[in-house]
Amino acid sequence: MPIIDMHAHVTPERYKKAIAETGSWYGLDRTIGQIDIGTFADPVEKRLEGMDADGVDMQLLSPNVGFYQYFNDLETTKAIARECNDEIAEMIVERPDRFAGIGTVPMQDVPSAIAEMERGITELGLSGVIINDSAAGETYDELKFLPFFKAAEELGAIILFHQGGGTIVEQRIERYKLGNSVGNLTERALVFGALVYGGVMDKCPDLKPLLAHGGGVTPYCAIRMDKASGALDRANPNDPLTPRFNKLPGEHFELTNAPSDYLNRFHYDCCTYSAATLRFLVDAVGIDQVVLGTDTPAPMVLPDPVNWIRNMAELTEAEKEAILITNPTALLGL
Repeated sequence: MPIIDMHAHVTPERYKKAIAETGSWYGLDRTIGQIDIGTFADPVEKRLEGMDADGVDMQLLSPNVGFYQYFNDLETTKAIARECNDEIAEMIVERPDRFAGIGTVPMQDVPSAIAEMERGITELGLSGVIINDSAAGETYDELKFLPFFKAAEELGAIILFHQGGGTIVEQRIERYKLGNSVGNLTERALVFGALVYGGVMDKCPDLKPLLAHGGGVTPYCAIRMDKASGALDRANPNDPLTPRFNKLPGEHFELTNAPSDYLNRFHYDCCTYSAATLRFLVDAVGIDQVVLGTDTPAPMVLPDPVNWIRNMAELTEAEKEAILITNPTALLGL
């Protein structure tokens, strides 16, 4: 069975060609595709060489997050999504032994997002979608997004939540790359909280959310969510929750379970850079929920990932096989 990297990005060759020839692609400049950082500019042959060197048999490809374009004109965003998704589908057709894929969708318009997700899965053979931690400034507890998650559940789509663009940390400080190193991880916990408190996880019990970068600070924050929701104060786990703070206008949650009870309903990649952190993640969410993910070819890539896992004293041999092979295979339905 193959070792599968579930977190690997691609910048479309058609974008690179347009940038080289005209300097623009659907109005986007060369910074969007990150072709001047990491190894986003490399062709597929170089990607395959890198996979072989790392011992990775397959990658689940996703478009570079610069192509989300939720704040762009809707028709432009739809065209960009189609082009990105078509190219990933073409890569899969050419090398089905090495690539699977998920697409990008225009989340600023839910019907359009559903339509492109359906096209990607039913016509292109993609396995799901990659979406930002918020959609044009809106979080996923908003009721308007529920039809999207219902459709994803029905399609069996993997939903990879991955930060793109600025994070909430940059409202406070833009220095030291804290927007990436701290804000990125914070955004993932906000996704978890929005989907749990917003009732999405209750209404979509078979949803397949995958939280990039080890789920960020989600496993660490979940117990504090339990405290704030009143879950830690219950004498009996079946008692109703009594939140420690009054609800604000617009808060419509009616939780029965503690927030931390939902940790094992999400999937997480192993891109934590630390054996101790990965051990904590596995203990917090369960070994069945953790998959190999490297963030290739971004600057924050997890280097030599297979050997890193294989040589980790903190994991059992069964846990290593689960992360590298069993869990990704199951999540993809291979």
